Amino acid sequence: MMEGSEVRVRFAPSPTGYLHVGGARTALFNYLFARKTGGKFILRIEDTDLERSEKIFEEQLISALRWLGLDWDEGPDVGGPYGPYRQSERQELYHSYAQKLIEKGMAYEVYAYPEEIEELREKLLAEGKAPHYTREMLETYNTPERKKEYEAKGLRPAIYFSMPRKDYVIDDVVKGEVVFKEGSVGDFALLRSNGMPTYNYACVIDDGLMKITHVLRGDDHLSNTVKQVALYEAFGWPVPVFGHVSMILGPDGSKLSKRHGATSVEEFKARGYLPESVINFLALLGWSHPEGKEILTKDELIQSFSIERLVKNPAIFNPDKLRWMNSEHIRKKDLKELVSLAKPFIGRDVSENYLEKILPAIKDRIEELSQLPELTSLFFERPSELPEKTPEAVETYEALLNALETVEEWNKENIYAVFKTVMKSAKLKGKDFYMTLRLVLTGRHEGPELIDILEILGKEEVLARIDNFLKS
Repeated sequence: MMEGSEVRVRFAPSPTGYLHVGGARTALFNYLFARKTGGKFILRIEDTDLERSEKIFEEQLISALRWLGLDWDEGPDVGGPYGPYRQSERQELYHSYAQKLIEKGMAYEVYAYPEEIEELREKLLAEGKAPHYTREMLETYNTPERKKEYEAKGLRPAIYFSMPRKDYVIDDVVKGEVVFKEGSVGDFALLRSNGMPTYNYACVIDDGLMKITHVLRGDDHLSNTVKQVALYEAFGWPVPVFGHVSMILGPDGSKLSKRHGATSVEEFKARGYLPESVINFLALLGWSHPEGKEILTKDELIQSFSIERLVKNPAIFNPDKLRWMNSEHIRKKDLKELVSLAKPFIGRDVSENYLEKILPAIKDRIEELSQLPELTSLFFERPSELPEKTPEAVETYEALLNALETVEEWNKENIYAVFKTVMKSAKLKGKDFYMTLRLVLTGRHEGPELIDILEILGKEEVLARIDNFLKS
């Protein structure tokens, strides 16, 4: 990267499915780096996989990124000086730049059918050789007869890049020095016979023309880098700074997958994770805060981010830690915002005023907003199972019922005063009194503070639930 030039980074997903946490983390690291340095963050849609790419997935990707709070400076929906930002709309560029390489003698046409290339690959493997193609091998298919056959069928030849035979050394900001020895890669396709560009070729054309200065991505792309560097050199373009971040593993140490549970941003959103919790968690998968802090806002992440603190070791996806982080961010919410976030998850029609009473009582118990129907049901539904109705319990709660009926102003102070009075002569004492009352009111052995439950339910409902127990 030239000194003093603007940092330009990109996130370039393929619209073939939901936004996986690995992709979201890549987007986040690029976003944080751009915002920290005052650079530009670009969204590019790599939709050249015609069979698997769908518009609906592009819309979902954009929606998920927006939900995470990752805004971009250039992209398919906001435009920019280096568009278009969808690969499917950049086909002419790929063909014209391939032609330039042919004119330089650095690329060549190949009139081989895909199955013939596969046969050649299998032959090389059977001979104990690496499946690296050379110009000499591939040009044997370029007979006058084959060219006429292609022309008659309206087919186009594939275009291959002639890989220079030399060592490549990449100074990766995460991995350190990575050496690709001469012959580690053979010639490779730039354009397929259907006219579509290959990933490594389109990626370089786009990054080069969009003036990308840093490429931060998952280390599953590390092996692609040598091909891309060779193409940068062939075009005479500056090679960007590469940084390949560690892969994300599941708790058992294997590659993170569906069998480990939720792995897409959309799934976490549906389960009631806050976007700030998700980006906080993702940022610490392969990066660490200089002071070891764990609960961080987006602004704090931007302020403290540096690519020098990206680590090369694999990151472990710990769902328990994500739940803990979510609970911590939920606790920081003010009541009005928490009510707004909770309403879609409650699963019943409830007034904001009532939610404002309920949520402070259960706030410390919420790990996922999807727990709200279960956590709040005791405030809407009377218990289906009641404790054993012993003579001591009946006598105690008949006295409590009569005493609570006399309370005019229903508040914690007055309720406590009734408890003290009743317990002086009650057959149930201390722990038994309170635990049985909790079961009478909620049917549960644990939950919010008992006094909060009584205050929130209100006098009429508390009396009704005690009476229901006495008549059961």
